[in-house]
Amino acid sequence: MIAETSSPRRSEPFANAGSITGPINAVPVRKPGQIIAGTIIAVVVGWLVFTVATNPNFNWGIVAKNLTAPSILRGLTTTITLTVLAMLIGIVLGMLLAVARLSKNSVLRGVSLAYIWLFRGTPLLVQLLLWFNLALFFPRIGFGDFSVDTNALITAFVAALLGLGLNEGAYMAEIMRSGIQAVDAGQAEAASALGMRRSLVMRRIILPQAMRVIIPPTGNNLITMLKMTSLVTVIAAPDLLNRAQAISAKNFYVFELLIVASVWYMLLTTIFTLVQMQLERRFAKGTVATGAKMRKRIVKNLAPGRVTNTELIEAIGERRTP
Repeated sequence: MIAETSSPRRSEPFANAGSITGPINAVPVRKPGQIIAGTIIAVVVGWLVFTVATNPNFNWGIVAKNLTAPSILRGLTTTITLTVLAMLIGIVLGMLLAVARLSKNSVLRGVSLAYIWLFRGTPLLVQLLLWFNLALFFPRIGFGDFSVDTNALITAFVAALLGLGLNEGAYMAEIMRSGIQAVDAGQAEAASALGMRRSLVMRRIILPQAMRVIIPPTGNNLITMLKMTSLVTVIAAPDLLNRAQAISAKNFYVFELLIVASVWYMLLTTIFTLVQMQLERRFAKGTVATGAKMRKRIVKNLAPGRVTNTELIEAIGERRTP
């Protein structure tokens, strides 16, 4: 009698195994290592934040006061302008260089390769200094009466724009080339067989598909460009970091003004990241199906009365038969 009253509890899961009809109550695998590592990281980060926030040598009032100061906002405008214009120059130049690199013309290939080698082989800081000191080699630009003073033409902003944009063109050329080569060559051949010109094939067939590969690294380069604009401080271009340093040189709150610049850089990086995600989602349409779209497509294909491929081929054959 004792065995009959104690045994059902152990044998209950096996006795009811054949009658389970509901969803499986799966227990996820426990990962204690991740929990311990996450806890340690959270404690260290919290300690750092608490140490900085409660440091008596740090003046948060200076940060709040200068975060939207007119000088900082003017520097922020210069930084955004430099980032956008330099990326536009880099994208257009990179596209031309990528097409030249893939061209059958050996001269175009050589020029493109030499440009990429030159601008990727020298540091950006050196290029900025060379553009800013161009007057040392060419005091005037032009011919005869139609020439202008180089110092008047190549200002700090123009030198920064040339240095950033031309350097970015070399990197964008390689990104564009990899995107174009990622598209199957058979599609270009099929489009050419239909009588489409090479420029039309590139614009309507190749580039829309290549954008799916080009967008992620381009977004990464945009964020990198935003932070590289801080290098123009060495040529006294009035960017965000330059304005923050100018204010700190007067009130001697160096660390506080660096925090002000960092807050704006992080905010702009967040905005650019969101824009990149939206662009990736837009160009991924038709190639990546979401779960809802996939289920909808499967249900549609399983609907009764839907024409099968065999029936469709037979219908086309009957239609072509005179």
